[in-house]
Amino acid sequence: MDARFGSSVSHRPLSRECYGVSEPERHPRLILASRSPRRRQLLAEAGYRFQVIPPSRQAERGGHAAEDAAQLVARLARRKAADVARRVAKGLILGCDTVAEHDGRILGKPRGQADARRMLHALRGQHHRVLTGVCLWRQPDSWHQVRVAVTRLWMEPLSDRQIEEYLASGAWQGKAGAFGLQDRLGWVRVVEGSESNVVGLPLELLAEMLDQLPRPSG
Repeated sequence: MDARFGSSVSHRPLSRECYGVSEPERHPRLILASRSPRRRQLLAEAGYRFQVIPPSRQAERGGHAAEDAAQLVARLARRKAADVARRVAKGLILGCDTVAEHDGRILGKPRGQADARRMLHALRGQHHRVLTGVCLWRQPDSWHQVRVAVTRLWMEPLSDRQIEEYLASGAWQGKAGAFGLQDRLGWVRVVEGSESNVVGLPLELLAEMLDQLPRPSG
């Protein structure tokens, strides 16, 4: 097995400045409506104060045939935040959803190794996009906003052997498009947009949304 794809694969933290986050401490404490350890890690590295309340499994499911990738991630981000909001009397909830998209086809988390192999074969030697819907939902006034971040990427034309080595590492599991940019694999690069978006949370967009957060009415 290629050592690049073994158990040593890990996320290398970036500085707050890389994420466009300068003073996260001045923002309100967040409630992260997500099961993703990568989103938790990004928020922690950026210096945000937060707690985690995962949404229900039902809130995490479901796409509609007529939806494009941007519509899907926006709807699911809102749905996750709203699900947690029903259990929170007061607080600022953050819901997110991330997918990859290639040639109009939505690529979520692979269902298994065969599905991951199919995705990687489709993406190798191609440009593709990663989209994340971000929803901020405030209780008790139910104010909320949803925005979508888009990052354009290029994947090197991997050989079948490289793909099989990566699949054997298991590092593809739980990642939209069957790969993780945070693993620093060297064969995927950002062409345009946010790097943290590819990991699952566009921190630059989050900082902008928090800066523009309106005061509660009344």
